[in-house]
Amino acid sequence: RKIGLGVMGFADMLCKMKIPYDSEHGLQRGREVMQFIRRESDSMSEELAEKRGAFPAFEGSSYDRPDRNRIRNACRLTVAPTGTISMIAGCSSGIEPLFALSYHKHNILGGESLLYVDDNFAKAAKEEGFYNDDLMEYLAEAGSLQERDDVPEWARQTFVTAADISPEM
Repeated sequence: RKIGLGVMGFADMLCKMKIPYDSEHGLQRGREVMQFIRRESDSMSEELAEKRGAFPAFEGSSYDRPDRNRIRNACRLTVAPTGTISMIAGCSSGIEPLFALSYHKHNILGGESLLYVDDNFAKAAKEEGFYNDDLMEYLAEAGSLQERDDVPEWARQTFVTAADISPEM
């Protein structure tokens, strides 16, 4: 009885809060979100165990301890993939950083190419006055916002992409 709890929009949330993904503050916010999800999933699994019983292999498992309540689900935090669902919802998928701020979708509408710009980035760039077609094209051609002096520092810190983040972070 595994439950897959999907996480969507984490990178979007951080961008809206102007919290850099690759910062201690971003890591702390991630911990808070997952602690909430764990607490609520544990609570619901305990409630379900009271009504329907614990999972079949509960007896003798690592969960079978006097200091713990019985649970219905052995795995509660098996994070489900949210790729297509997040595309439909118009938000970032999973807990991953943003893939790109701007990119071209090729071979659509009869072979045309469409420039896609992340909604949160476009909104912030327009509100702060640094949105322009040259910047969007530069980013779509694999340029990094981190290399742009014409973009405010807060935006370079907030709108990091997967390519900007060190694996050691």
